[in-house]
Amino acid sequence: MDLKDPASLLDLAMQCLLKNEPIIIQSLEEIPRELLIPLFCAAFLGGHKKTLTAIVKVWPFFCLHVGKLRSHETHSALLKAMIDGLQVLPAPNSASRGSKLKILDLRQDANCRTTCFPIRTKSPFCFHSCSYTQTSSRKRKGKHSTVNLGSEVQLSRYPTELLVDLSLDGTLRTSTFLSLLLSKVEQSSGALHLCCRDLQVDKLSDYNNTLKLLNLLCIDHLAVDQASLNDINTLLSQMVHLDSLSLSKITLTSLNAKIFKSFLTQLERMDNLQELNLSFFCLTNRLHKLLRVLPHDLDYLNLPFCELSYRDFRFLSQCPQAAHLKLLNLSNNPISWEDCEPLQTLMENVSGTLQHLEINHCLITDSTIFSLLPALSHCSHLRVLSFASNPITMSMLMRVLENLLPLMELKYVIYPIPVHCYERWYFQGTLDRQKLADVQVQLKAMLQAAQRGDMNWITFSE
Repeated sequence: MDLKDPASLLDLAMQCLLKNEPIIIQSLEEIPRELLIPLFCAAFLGGHKKTLTAIVKVWPFFCLHVGKLRSHETHSALLKAMIDGLQVLPAPNSASRGSKLKILDLRQDANCRTTCFPIRTKSPFCFHSCSYTQTSSRKRKGKHSTVNLGSEVQLSRYPTELLVDLSLDGTLRTSTFLSLLLSKVEQSSGALHLCCRDLQVDKLSDYNNTLKLLNLLCIDHLAVDQASLNDINTLLSQMVHLDSLSLSKITLTSLNAKIFKSFLTQLERMDNLQELNLSFFCLTNRLHKLLRVLPHDLDYLNLPFCELSYRDFRFLSQCPQAAHLKLLNLSNNPISWEDCEPLQTLMENVSGTLQHLEINHCLITDSTIFSLLPALSHCSHLRVLSFASNPITMSMLMRVLENLLPLMELKYVIYPIPVHCYERWYFQGTLDRQKLADVQVQLKAMLQAAQRGDMNWITFSE
């Protein structure tokens, strides 16, 4: 008989216990606290809502993180069950050992453990505590020798943190979950701090009142779809430490000089900004103003549908950020022959750091891509290249492949369907799938001949 992995045996034991849910709930306070961690994991993955609620009520550690257990398919009922079990105020006349839980983290995070254990201290500790509440271990850093939060009396004086990522998309599921959160905060009489780190908002005007109930200082990642720039400025004025900002479909009528200047003022305060995504955001002849206020060590820059001009491309090629960018997306901005010179310079300047490049739907022709090849072939750290939906011939596509073969870190290339695969006009005619199949066979053969089977060339049919 094959030996079983110890972790698998433990998981099996937890699953067996959960088959008799009423008994396990009654016995939770008798279970060694170290076993509550695998029991929680098994209950969450098995969808045992009543057990989850009961475990949270007696959780013996300072923090509890859903972390890698959560996926996009996680049912909101499981999260609701955990929130229901969160005891913000001390239970009156309770003879049980009670919960020491002060940080309940419902966010999805593949790198987060179920709980954080103290390092060189017996005081409660959590790597993910909020900087804007009194429980923050970051505020207590260096004070463990003088401040003892180990006792239940001391611990009860601090607010409880509920960490969430919110996507305000107008769905019934979102509205129900949001109502539950806000109701829990209201019932806590100030003893519960709702901390949202990642906020996504569809149609900002529908949620202005809701946002007033959140502490926007907590937000690290903000994504807004459909808004006026004036409302965006109001939102940004209440934030300090954004790591990522994504704005899409910002109304053109709002992009007047005064409001845009205010927008730049808000961005200039964001010293920690590492990622900026702007789409359907008109930047014609004003990209230079934007880049001047952004951190020089910006990692990710996405500018699709921004109506960039030759002047914008030229400034982008010379800006300080170019020497640091890891990701650049210029898709859906027409790139003509006259734009080649600044783009060549841009590719040369990003060659030392660039890992991901997207130039889809840019009307790039053979002559344009040919002019970029020398600089592109020097991007030694490039891992992903996407230049789909551009009118490129088969002969040029083969030349691109040959030039990219030496880039050993390049693993994924999303290429355009060659023009000869279409009848009549490119994109408007019928796609000849047999011709496309022949293209795929030929490219695969070239990769195999060059012993680059690790480089995946893929395309998609419009």
